[in-house]
Amino acid sequence: MPQSLTPSRVRSILTLLRPFRSRFSPYDYVRSDELWSYVKSKENQEWVWLALERKSRRIVGMYIGNRSRESAKKLWESIPESWQRSHCVYTDGLESYCEAIPKEIHQSTAKEEGETNHIERFNNTLRQRCSRLVRKGLSYSKKFFNHEGAIWYFIHHYNASINVT
Repeated sequence: MPQSLTPSRVRSILTLLRPFRSRFSPYDYVRSDELWSYVKSKENQEWVWLALERKSRRIVGMYIGNRSRESAKKLWESIPESWQRSHCVYTDGLESYCEAIPKEIHQSTAKEEGETNHIERFNNTLRQRCSRLVRKGLSYSKKFFNHEGAIWYFIHHYNASINVT
């Protein structure tokens, strides 16, 4: 008889999914960006912070929180050490990144330069495929736990579906 999905069982499943396995050697460039979302009401904003490795297009780091320097630091901590030693991390001009990412590898760029195009494209993919992230839609998360779980599930599914050569 299958076990029912209680919140504690789902939590234990999510802890198995959370660590990013770096089976592939890291490349030179990581792109980071943040994505607006909400839980229960639009006044309860949650920002999805993402880090994407350019060549393989894998998501290598993720954090959900507010739009503060602490959240940027949590994103940086979520990235495996092998990617933290990458050649360059490109971000938009958000000041929080400047304090979280070491200055010797951080490169702040304008959107017109095109260095964050891949992560911006992934944000659109995430909004298209995860209905609770659509800005003007009927689907939304009532609980943060469900919101976080749906995003983690999508990211792990996305990473598993990418062919790395």
